[in-house]
Amino acid sequence: MAPGISAADSPGFDAPIQLPDGEWTPATVLDTLPHPFKSDTATPVPFFHLLERLKTTKREGWRRFNISHGESIADHMYRMSIITMLCPAALAAKLDLARCTQMALIHDMAESLVGDITPVDGVNKPEKSRRESESMDYISRGLLGKVESGAAGERIKAVWQEYEDGVSMESKFVHDVDKIELLLQMVEYERANGGQLDLGEFSWVAKRIVMPEVKAWADEVLAERAEFWKGVGKTPTASEISDEKKRQQDQYYSNGQGNGEA
Repeated sequence: MAPGISAADSPGFDAPIQLPDGEWTPATVLDTLPHPFKSDTATPVPFFHLLERLKTTKREGWRRFNISHGESIADHMYRMSIITMLCPAALAAKLDLARCTQMALIHDMAESLVGDITPVDGVNKPEKSRRESESMDYISRGLLGKVESGAAGERIKAVWQEYEDGVSMESKFVHDVDKIELLLQMVEYERANGGQLDLGEFSWVAKRIVMPEVKAWADEVLAERAEFWKGVGKTPTASEISDEKKRQQDQYYSNGQGNGEA
């Protein structure tokens, strides 16, 4: 996620390929790979190799801020999965936490091919969704279509789709966890840069958190941020952003189509 980071800096890193809407397909990426993944096999090993791309593909949102050695997509999903395991008891009683953990580990899987598309990349939400859906079809049918007679791929695609739809309590919780993980990383990057880097525009996502239990976590993280900036004798930017950037983030951070926000 660092601006200026290159493939030489991070082996396997792929920035999102910019193409006009409707022209991107999984083959856009697959045809460029030196070691293509074997499709239509009864073994999940080719899929295991695909997952390596989540470990080496950087999260794009930080690239504009000169952050070197930024987090990968897999880094982001790993911490999310651990966060789901620490769901407050009152909320946990209403959720299938095992499914939440699965969802945290699967929700960005399509980015292994699509890359991490951010609100400012100029790819609208319907096009982003199309690219990700086609990537998940390739994963679930092309790579896993003969594993367990296709059941393995169907299970993974179903969990991904549930997150995208944003209707179930589990998906709403994981959408909130996605945002709290972003807030944690924001504060950690600010601290690591000794107050020389202000990432305040990302704090706006706290307003999109729905569940009170996760809002409490967000309030705690933002209080830590305020204390840090006070300690370095500076006043950071708050969550105010331009109307255009707000529109972009509203669309990007909407919790799926099921709640009318997509």
